[in-house]
Amino acid sequence: MLKFKYRPRELKLNAKLMRQTELIMGMPITVQVLGQKAAEGITAVFDYFRAVDERFSTYKPQSEISRINREEISASQFSKEMKEVLALSEQTKQETGGYFDIRKPDGALDPSGLVKGWAINNAALLLQKQGYKNFFIDAGGDMQTLGQNEQGQPWRVGIRNPFNTSQIIKALRLSGQGIATSGSYERSAHIYNPKRPDDPLDEIVSLTVIGPDVYQADRFATAAFAMGPTGIEFIEKQKNLEGYMINRHGLATQTSGFDRFVI
Repeated sequence: MLKFKYRPRELKLNAKLMRQTELIMGMPITVQVLGQKAAEGITAVFDYFRAVDERFSTYKPQSEISRINREEISASQFSKEMKEVLALSEQTKQETGGYFDIRKPDGALDPSGLVKGWAINNAALLLQKQGYKNFFIDAGGDMQTLGQNEQGQPWRVGIRNPFNTSQIIKALRLSGQGIATSGSYERSAHIYNPKRPDDPLDEIVSLTVIGPDVYQADRFATAAFAMGPTGIEFIEKQKNLEGYMINRHGLATQTSGFDRFVI
């Protein structure tokens, strides 16, 4: 896991319930923690995300990934975290038959499709190691949950209508699972088909995956979206994954076990 500098903030350190949102990695990240000294855990999580951003951001000229793409550092100089992410990316490429590939058509490396879920999962593990048992971490709509909310119920998560993002079309109960959505309705065409880079990928507008953790959900949601209409069939075949896909006509297809999470 990344090393980062702990920076205490002016927060209520004895609060039993705390929710905070900050803009990091170009997206809103929300953390809610139940437990004594919840603020300390939240502070550690946000510091961790800043460390991830400094290393993996393709928009920051001095990040490690930017320096790699400019060939300023060799493979022998890569950080432990970079080596881990590159290895996991290659593993995912093999597991998805090449539909997940961090090497872009111009040759640059962009591990964003894996780093977000990886970082959320690591942040959740950080909270668990500190003894927190009830929390969620939401980064740009991808989430890791653990335990229960303040009402003693599973965390409630909504899937947005891709044609009207102010509406929730599915409400879910999650406790210990991760969830990630890939789609073109918010960030336009940021996912591409590595096998056919010119493929517009316009048949599917949203594909949500629930997994045993957000790392699994995120990487497979990205790959399945790149597969187009057959992506939901790929998710159906994966152990411990469930999915919900919406096409451009507004028709939804879900995997056989998805309903067990629906409220």
